[in-house]
Amino acid sequence: MTGRRRPPSFRPSRTLTGAVAAGTLLLSGCGALPGGSGDSREPVTVVTWAPGGDSAPEAANMAGMTAMAQAYGRWVNASGGIDGHELRVVTCDEQDTSRGAAACARRAVEEEAVAVLGSYSRHGRSFMAPLEAAGIPYIGGYGASDEEFRSYMAYPLTGGQSALMAGNAEQLSGDCDRVALVRPDTLSGDSQAWLLRTGLTGAGRPSPLDIPAAEGATSYDEEAGRALSDAGTGGGCVTSVLGDRTETFFDSFRRLEPAGARVRVSSVLGSVGQPLIDRTGGRNSPFEGAYVTGWYPAPGDKRWDPMRKVIREHAFGDNRIDPDDTGVQTTWIAYTALRSVVESLHEERITAGKVTQALVKGLRVDTGGLTPRLRWRYEDTLGSEAYPRIVNSKVTFQVVRDGRLVAARKGFVDVTRTLADASATR
Repeated sequence: MTGRRRPPSFRPSRTLTGAVAAGTLLLSGCGALPGGSGDSREPVTVVTWAPGGDSAPEAANMAGMTAMAQAYGRWVNASGGIDGHELRVVTCDEQDTSRGAAACARRAVEEEAVAVLGSYSRHGRSFMAPLEAAGIPYIGGYGASDEEFRSYMAYPLTGGQSALMAGNAEQLSGDCDRVALVRPDTLSGDSQAWLLRTGLTGAGRPSPLDIPAAEGATSYDEEAGRALSDAGTGGGCVTSVLGDRTETFFDSFRRLEPAGARVRVSSVLGSVGQPLIDRTGGRNSPFEGAYVTGWYPAPGDKRWDPMRKVIREHAFGDNRIDPDDTGVQTTWIAYTALRSVVESLHEERITAGKVTQALVKGLRVDTGGLTPRLRWRYEDTLGSEAYPRIVNSKVTFQVVRDGRLVAARKGFVDVTRTLADASATR
């Protein structure tokens, strides 16, 4: 026994709901889990945060991510923990506010977390500073804030929205003579337009028509009319990246589309996903035939089978968890990555410093084929001032067929060149 005091039990607060992974599994006298290595293994505490959607009418709802974290904890502890360590999962409602994000980050420090995993927040400035000060790595965020791709304590699993837009350009360049882009009228939207333009012109296609749109609009008839006019009905494509409002735009677009015409439409995961396709009619949805660029394999890919099994057996019917949701998938991959790190260390006590050192020194992290194997040495990064922490510049091409997202091209597609070109010429 090491004699180190175990971190205090988590007590729920207004902004935080904590869950110690539970079930029939019990800790033995010196902290060794049944089925573990037999030596004294201390619990490993991690934190996952995401907005639960209850704090305001327009707040994002990503509660499936924290629910997935809890299910993962129950599963791994029922199997003997990670290399004999009990996984102690603490979850936090980030509330989609800067205040909530800061509170969750402080809780991670108080809980002596070895990492923050698979989380969602648009408020990177609020949560990253406390993590940096405490030396806690942020592994596998959803990519909703720039700090996830800039901070030295960030270990992103994907290339974020930037990689998706670069990939969308390549996916569209093969079949589209002209492209109209409908995107938010924000600085982030400006970057989306630049990446799409860089990718299309690099492939020898004309620059896209750039149509900025209000994020909170209830109708996009004007923008839809412009997109339809520019793309036309012969060889043109329309892509929209408006987050939750993408559905609203395509509803307007399909209503304006001439009878008998079917203009190719497109988007990226996060704006369009399988849950949205299901909700809007499946094979009769406005997204039938759409191109979609993603980070991960299509939802029906067999590489997701282990996650689906865990959800069936350990989520206890929790309807917050949709295995086709990109946020849920991100959390699963982040926990898979941490497991790879802890097992590589094979030590009685795991700390944030040890996890960080393993990552900095070049440990290759296996995510079960759901991403390429990842490594975060300096030489593995993109080497771009705009995206200094990106190590995974690969995306997947998908298409909606019979109401399901399926692979449009086998394997991952590398968009490093477009990201580098966009960064260099901006």
